[in-house]
Amino acid sequence: MELYWNLVDIISPFEKACVTIGNFDGVHLGHQQLFAEVVSKAKETKGCSVVVTFDPHPLRVLRPDGILLISTIAQKIEQIGKAGIDHLVVIPFDRSFASTTAEQFVQEILLDTIGMTELVVGYDYAFGKGRSGDTAFLREQGRKRNFPVTVVEAFYKNEMLVSSTQIRKLVCEGRMIDARSLLGRPYQIRGVVQVGKKRGGSEIGYPTANLKVNEEDLVPRIGVYAVQVICEGVCYGGVLNIGYNPTFGDQKLVAETHIFDFNKDIYGKPIKLNLLKFLRDEKKFTGIPDLADQIGRDATEAKKVLSENKQDLLVSCSADLGVPE
Repeated sequence: MELYWNLVDIISPFEKACVTIGNFDGVHLGHQQLFAEVVSKAKETKGCSVVVTFDPHPLRVLRPDGILLISTIAQKIEQIGKAGIDHLVVIPFDRSFASTTAEQFVQEILLDTIGMTELVVGYDYAFGKGRSGDTAFLREQGRKRNFPVTVVEAFYKNEMLVSSTQIRKLVCEGRMIDARSLLGRPYQIRGVVQVGKKRGGSEIGYPTANLKVNEEDLVPRIGVYAVQVICEGVCYGGVLNIGYNPTFGDQKLVAETHIFDFNKDIYGKPIKLNLLKFLRDEKKFTGIPDLADQIGRDATEAKKVLSENKQDLLVSCSADLGVPE
C-alpha cells in the first residue's frame, strides 16, 4: 500500500481510482466491508483502490472533548493496509480545512487531485462544511459529474450495529468479547514500558510491565483483564490491571501487566496488549498478602481464558506479528 501524508504528495491523479472516504476509527468490520467493496470494484475496472481519511480525527479539532478514539493513526494505517488497499491518503485536518465545502471537496480533491472515477461510502457518511456532503448529495454529484456512487448499508454482527460509537461503549463497559466481535480482532492498547514503583516483583511477587494511560484517550473499564502481550516479536499471555492501585493509595492511572513465563528487561520498549476478557473490578486490599493471593487467582483465570481460546487467539497474534495465518 502506498501512503500519502498530504494531498501535495500526489504527483498526478491515480488511474481509474475507486475511492472511499471516512474517519475509520477502529477499522471495524463495517469499515472492512467498505474496503472489500472498493477493492472488488477496482479489480472489475482494472483500476486502483483508494482510501481517504483524516488526521487528526475531525472531532478532535472541532470538539476536542467530544470523542475518545479506538485506534491511533498508526493502528489505522496498519489495519487499512491489511485490507488490500492500493493507496491511502491521509489529509491533515485543521480548522482551515474544515471550511472546505462539499462541492470543493468533490471537485478539487476527489476528482482533480485523486482522479476518482467511482465512489463507495457508508450509509451514514457526511463531510464538508456543515456535513453537507451526505449520501444524497454524493449521489446527485455522481449524476452531475459522471461517477457512480455505491452506498454500503449498515452492518450487524450478533444483532449489534457495527459502529465506532458502539465499540467505544463496549470498551468503556469492559465488554471485550463483544468489542472483539465487532472489530474482528481484540481491542488493543499500546505503549512504551515505563519504570514504575517496582513493587510488583520485589514486594508482591508478580513483576509487571507498566504503561502510562492517558485519561483523555479511550480508557477501558477500570479493573483486571486477561490479555495477550506482543513484545519483541513474541506473543505471551498475561493479566492486566488498569487502575489507580487503591491498596497503595496511588492517584495516577496506569496499566500494569504481569506477563506469564517472562523474565526480560523491557524498560523503554514498546508492547501491545490485546484485551481479551474483563475478569473483575479493581478493589482495595487490606495488605500485600491479600493482594498477592488475588493476583494469583487472576492469573489462573487469565490462563484459563487463554487456554480455552488458544487456536483463535493464535490468529490474533499471528496477524499482529505479520505472520501468515
